[in-house]
Amino acid sequence: MTHAHRLAAVRRTMAEYDINAFIVPHDDEHLGEYIPPYAERLDWVTGFSGSAGVAVILADTAAMFVDGRYTVQVRQQCDNTLFSYHHLIDEPYLNWLITELNAGDKVGFDAHLHSQHWYQGAQEKLAAHNITLVPIAHNIIDQHWQDRPTPNSHPALLLSQDYSGQHSEAKRNRIAQGLAEQHIDAQLLTQAEPINWLLNIRGRDIDCLPVVLSFALLYQDGSVQLFADPAKFAGLDLAAHAGDNVSLFAVCEFEKHLQMLGTQKSRVQLDPTTANAWSALTLSEAGAELVFAADPCMLPKACKNQVEVNGSRSAHLRDGAAVCRFLSWLDKRLSQPHPEQEHEGTLADKLESFRASHPEFVEPSFSTISALGPNAAMCHYHHLNGTPRTLGQDAIYLVDSGGQYLDGTTDITRTVAVGEPDAEIKKLFTLVLRGHIDLAQARFPAGTAGQQLDALARMPLWQQGYNFDHGTGHGVGHYLSVHEGPQRISPKGSMVPLTSGMIVSNEPGYYREQGFGIRCENLQVVQAAHLDGDIPVFEFETLTFVPFDRRLIDENWLENKHIQWLNQYHRQVWEKISPLLEGDDLAWLEQATRPL
Repeated sequence: MTHAHRLAAVRRTMAEYDINAFIVPHDDEHLGEYIPPYAERLDWVTGFSGSAGVAVILADTAAMFVDGRYTVQVRQQCDNTLFSYHHLIDEPYLNWLITELNAGDKVGFDAHLHSQHWYQGAQEKLAAHNITLVPIAHNIIDQHWQDRPTPNSHPALLLSQDYSGQHSEAKRNRIAQGLAEQHIDAQLLTQAEPINWLLNIRGRDIDCLPVVLSFALLYQDGSVQLFADPAKFAGLDLAAHAGDNVSLFAVCEFEKHLQMLGTQKSRVQLDPTTANAWSALTLSEAGAELVFAADPCMLPKACKNQVEVNGSRSAHLRDGAAVCRFLSWLDKRLSQPHPEQEHEGTLADKLESFRASHPEFVEPSFSTISALGPNAAMCHYHHLNGTPRTLGQDAIYLVDSGGQYLDGTTDITRTVAVGEPDAEIKKLFTLVLRGHIDLAQARFPAGTAGQQLDALARMPLWQQGYNFDHGTGHGVGHYLSVHEGPQRISPKGSMVPLTSGMIVSNEPGYYREQGFGIRCENLQVVQAAHLDGDIPVFEFETLTFVPFDRRLIDENWLENKHIQWLNQYHRQVWEKISPLLEGDDLAWLEQATRPL
């Protein structure tokens, strides 16, 4: 079935439901960033495979909305005779809908796939134009997706306290105490990451995201009802691991327990930005009193304890050795006959093989972005979306990759010379690297948010008339999601202060459509800076140890402080990674870490 046929089928059902528009987000019922194959409805109806976007389907037109990471990819994957293209941030899709619809029209949506916050705002915004938001009980896409994948049933993992650093009961009691103080009867948890963190469990329900997909209710006495596939816990003693007051139920029982809370007139707290509208509506309609507040698991999950930080340090050393072995192999392969036999896909596979040689490696932390030449201009490019580009025709190669280890999650981007980069590419690479160094060296007072630091990484580019259309840094979990909140470093978004134990990426870049892409990324953990001053100050400790490509550096665009930082960083790379390498790889590292 072509995408034109799929659109036609959806429109027929829209007419049967008497709705004038239907919204298709890239989300599942847990509203996390990564979704399982059975929830890839946006891809099914549009062909767009990116990790963020929204389609809006009307009777005679349709539109795709994506952010700056996907403006190139959406044009390659979505038929422009079926969809118009729009920037998700600059032209919000509700605004576009209002211009396309008439008073009295109805907009259909699946309440499982939208947050309560979105629902409240969208309902009010559309109502101002006499447009009605209509929940659709059975998703229209699902009615036509004949070969829709079924959810998997991989076994759950009970994560040892040797890795988590804290027992589940201690985490639950800490959060439950806050609920009791606020006279909250129960906390609704719908995102997988906080639930898995709270109970010290992990899973394989989604590629690259080691979670058990689930819902949970945390009560003010510290007890938890977990709603998941019981088959995933077969043979595991969840109560012995997490505590006797943790009960496991099938997901199909979730609605009944929400209704019971309503019948009991309970005060139920939920995060309106992460809880789906369906669960909020179910509770409210059953009689529960809803209390809206940030998910109380998010901040303690983001502030890694010392065991988690030490585990992350260890994971990054392992990971750094694997990436160095790959870069050593790549340089050697370029000097051998027929490098064109290698392409973006074989390069990604080779890198993964080096990571997989470590017994602690579980899986990649995201799909490797292995991009040559113009493909690197797409920030979230994936070689499986088209014909992989071969070695030998481009000056630079961008590889953004990471690993999930039992003791930590990694994410690193290196841009390397695979041909003859010209002076402009070297200038731009050096400006990006300079911004990376400026952010890495930052010291900032307690209470400072990532939004206030973002300009440090952009300033070298701004001063020469360049910029990049994505955030500078995202939070990273501990053997959890490679993208974690609430912390981030971005021109817009979170004003949550950066504090001890938070792990964030530092990844400025530059992208030229149809030309090339550049990005320099390390992970950093926030630590207290022990200074002589009279205010508390934080700084970043770098976790990632892999050389930056000296062949791409134009020292004319660096100040002495940047050269000093880079030389010191490369000394650390040598000291930390050289004991893990041997032979040609060790010789490569020695060359790659020579001082400027």
